[in-house]
Amino acid sequence: MGGLFRSLDKARKAGNDVEAQAIVSQIDAFQTHVVPIIADIDAGFGNEEATYLLARSMIEAGACAIQIENQVSDEKQCGHQDGKVTVPHADFIAKIRAIRYAFLELGVEDGIIVARTDSLGAGLTKQIAVTQEPGDLGDLYNGFLDGDYIDSADDIANGDVVVKANGKLLKPARLASGLFQFRQGSGEDRVILDCITSLQNGADLLWIETEKPHVGQIASMVNRIREVVPNAKLVYNNSPSFNWTLSFRQQVFDAWSEAGQDVAAYERAALMDASYDETDLAREADQQIQSFQRDAAREAGIFHHLITLPTYHTAALSTDNLAKEYFGEAGMLGYVAGVQRKEIRQGIACVRHQNMAGSDMGDDHKEYFSGDAALKAAGDDNTMNQFG
Repeated sequence: MGGLFRSLDKARKAGNDVEAQAIVSQIDAFQTHVVPIIADIDAGFGNEEATYLLARSMIEAGACAIQIENQVSDEKQCGHQDGKVTVPHADFIAKIRAIRYAFLELGVEDGIIVARTDSLGAGLTKQIAVTQEPGDLGDLYNGFLDGDYIDSADDIANGDVVVKANGKLLKPARLASGLFQFRQGSGEDRVILDCITSLQNGADLLWIETEKPHVGQIASMVNRIREVVPNAKLVYNNSPSFNWTLSFRQQVFDAWSEAGQDVAAYERAALMDASYDETDLAREADQQIQSFQRDAAREAGIFHHLITLPTYHTAALSTDNLAKEYFGEAGMLGYVAGVQRKEIRQGIACVRHQNMAGSDMGDDHKEYFSGDAALKAAGDDNTMNQFG
C-alpha cells in the first residue's frame, strides 16, 4: 500500500492524471489479508482456567486455530524427547472445552481445536485418574498402568498406592520422582483412546506425535480411530527431529528383506553413509520421502502437513556454508554468487533489506510531517536503488 501511495505522489507531480487515477483505483480496491495460523499453546501453561485465558489472548491476537497437547504443563517436554508425562483424559477434555468456550465467547463459531497426543512416546503419568465405575475413562486410563496385581494387604509396603483396574487390585509402579509408569507397548492403544475422546469432546483435528515418519504406522492408528469417528483427520509434523534419510533407507531395507530381495550390499545401521547415496536403495528411499505428503494424506488421513523449525535449520546451514566460503578461497564471491545474485534473479524482496526494514515508509512519514524539510533516506545516494 505504501508503494502505491508513493507511485500516486510521483504520478501527480508529473501531471499524469490518467496514471494517477489508475493508481487511485488500485488503492480503493486494495485488499489486505490476515494469514491464518495455528497457535501452539503447549499444554495450556496451567489448569483449565489458565488454558482458557491463554487461548482467549491468542484468539484476540488473530489465531484461527489453537493446538493443545495432553502432557502435564509443569513437566512439559519436546514431543521428540524422553521423559514425557501425560494427564488423564478428563483433565485434557476440560482444556479442550476451555478453548471452545474462548472461541464462542469471542464470537468465533468456526474456531479450530487441534488436539495433540504424545502418548505414543510418553511412558509416564503424574496422577492416577479418578474413576466412578468399571469401563469409564478414568478406569481405562488406569488400566494402562504398569505394576503388580496383588491379592492382599500383605503385598502392600509403606507408601504404596493400590487401585482397582481391569477388575483386579493393581499396585502401580511408582518412580522415585513420584510418577507412575505405563505398561510397555501400551502407547498405541493410549493414542487411539486419546484421539477418539478428544474428537468426541470438541476437538476438530488430531495431532499424533510419532518417533519416526512411517506412513504405515500412522495409518494403522488412524484406521482404528476411524472405526469410531469415520471423518477423523490429522495434522502431522514433518519434523526435522526425524533423520529422514536414515529412517526411509531403513524402511526400504526392511521391505526388501521381507520380500526376499538381496540386501547383502547394505549395512542397515550405516545406511546414512554417503557411500550409499547413488544406490538403488537410496533412490527408492528418496522417492518415498518425496511422495510422503501425498502418500500420508491418501493412506493415513493427514489433512495438514507442517514442518517445525525449517528456517532455523536453513539459516544454520546457509550461514555455515557462507562462513566457509567467505573466509576461504571464494572470499566475497561466496556471498555474491551464493546469495545476492540468486536473490536478484529470483526476485527475492529481501535483497532490498532497508526497504524491508521500513525505510521507505519512514520517508513517507517524514515528508507528510515535515514537507520539504524532511531528511529522507531514499535519495539518489541510497545504495538500495541499485536493485531497482
